Amino acid sequence: MKKIVIAIDGYSGCGKSTTAKAVAKALNYTYIDSGAMYRATTLHFINSLTNITNPREITKSLDAMKIEFHKNEVTGFQETFLNGLNVEKTIRQMEVSERVSDVSKIKEVRTALVAQQHRLGKYKGVVMDGRDIGTVVFPDAELKIFMTADLTIRAERRQQELLEKGDLVELDKIIQNLAERDRIDSSREISPLKKADGAIEINTSYLDFEDQVNNILELAHRQIGDKQIEDAGNHR
Repeated sequence: MKKIVIAIDGYSGCGKSTTAKAVAKALNYTYIDSGAMYRATTLHFINSLTNITNPREITKSLDAMKIEFHKNEVTGFQETFLNGLNVEKTIRQMEVSERVSDVSKIKEVRTALVAQQHRLGKYKGVVMDGRDIGTVVFPDAELKIFMTADLTIRAERRQQELLEKGDLVELDKIIQNLAERDRIDSSREISPLKKADGAIEINTSYLDFEDQVNNILELAHRQIGDKQIEDAGNHR
């Protein structure tokens, strides 16, 4: 069966990662969370006390960093490992969220991670989400999605995610963090967040999770040439 690359871009808190994971699982594709790669890099810089204004320190720190994805045999989803340690939960904490946009705009960081993402998607059969997947990483992707949602709704979703991990964060603080990340991501000089040419926009503000997944699966099957679409509810 024909395999394609599915690029999902959009603002933080739109449900990109959760939706992309479910789409990948339904299609038996590899899921690559590019956002997790930037978060892991941010965590690495925090742990190594890297001065992100010093190019020499940045390069040295990147050389000492190894990011991998390993499948959790219980959940069936891939989890992020940094230098051999599972950091899937740690990289979602506010300390990382507050710094990831500043790290993501560093030229050396983007060059290193985009090169790794190219290697991961070389043989297709990949679902990757982020902010520059359809514009920079895979501009020739067969299916490009751009996800949006109301800021307050995104903040409420993120607050619930954090709460499920045991972190209670005020909604106003999350709204402020998301708004600032939107500003930085959309205005940065290198690989700014924007809708890719040919991307299909999906507003997730009032969509059920199953509808989000099934909408993308339907579009994917059209590209693949397979009209059989399984219920996304079986792939949560």
